[in-house]
Amino acid sequence: MAIGRYAVNEVIVVEGKYDKAALSNIVDATIITTDGFRLFKDPQLRRLLIRLAKERGVIVLTDADGAGLVIRNHISGFLPPETVRHAYIPEKEGKERRKAAPSKSKLLGVEGMDREAILNALRNAGLTHVPGAAPRRPITKADLYAWGLSGGVDSAKQRRALLEKLDLPRNLSSKALCEVLTMLYDKGAVEKILT
Repeated sequence: MAIGRYAVNEVIVVEGKYDKAALSNIVDATIITTDGFRLFKDPQLRRLLIRLAKERGVIVLTDADGAGLVIRNHISGFLPPETVRHAYIPEKEGKERRKAAPSKSKLLGVEGMDREAILNALRNAGLTHVPGAAPRRPITKADLYAWGLSGGVDSAKQRRALLEKLDLPRNLSSKALCEVLTMLYDKGAVEKILT
């Protein structure tokens, strides 16, 4: 099954940016990172995940080590049970290419898994996709500029006000803001919120 050609319904939650990069090469999906244990200290990120889970459902795909299990259990503790599914990668010893030495657990993480292992984990979790569905038109940095949310004298202030109004994490970069707005709204809805 060529899953990369389909728009995936659920939001996929992974631990870090390298996991997200690996997954982005395999599926066309909204992928959120917990940035490791940052999720534990970030109530806005938790609220965003709750919101996304209620709207689209969430699949949690963490490493097979102890840290991955702790993050997975934390997510299960605050998301409504009917909105979350778990994808498990196999426990496979090895070292990711970018690292000089294996991890403490000596297990490969999501970023070190091959395409089939990740697809099998997602399929086993009940990943759903819509054949032929076109993904929502992304909101771009050019849109942020046009709306006065970047590149202007008061852009930072306006961006903070929007993030507060939408109850989104305050530390979102412009790129992350584009991704989150694309997940939650179409361009017209954002324009209405800004007026």
